Amino acid sequence: MLKNNKTISTAESCTGGYISHLITSIPGSSNYYKGSIISYSNEVKSDLLKVNQETLIKYGAVSKETVEEMAKGALKALNTNYSIAVSGIAGPDGGTKEKPIGLIWIAVASENKIVTEKFLHGEDRGRNIRKAALSALNMLRKLIQSDC
Repeated sequence: MLKNNKTISTAESCTGGYISHLITSIPGSSNYYKGSIISYSNEVKSDLLKVNQETLIKYGAVSKETVEEMAKGALKALNTNYSIAVSGIAGPDGGTKEKPIGLIWIAVASENKIVTEKFLHGEDRGRNIRKAALSALNMLRKLIQSDC
């Protein structure tokens, strides 16, 4: 990131800032990490990240479509080269048959590319948050490598 003078932002829902914590735990991260929008509510997703209301109604907050719009919104709102967006059902409750506990959608984006993945981690809330954060950072690493 430093070598290429690039910046990162995050849009976190179910991880509640854990990805931001991991990034800012690295000395010097202020040189490339601009910040995060913790979008736990749909209102914040739509108002700050510009997720379309129709997307939230049709697909729900935990969906491929929503995290892609969150990632694009973070790029614009925080004016960065890369973004990470995460939304899911961390547990221990809130799941349904269609969207079970442990379902996490992650999108990583650059100006020209977006990569989205679906994960199903299980029913342990803490483990879901940690695994989602690590999965998101790994996805970002791969995206950055593909851009080089």
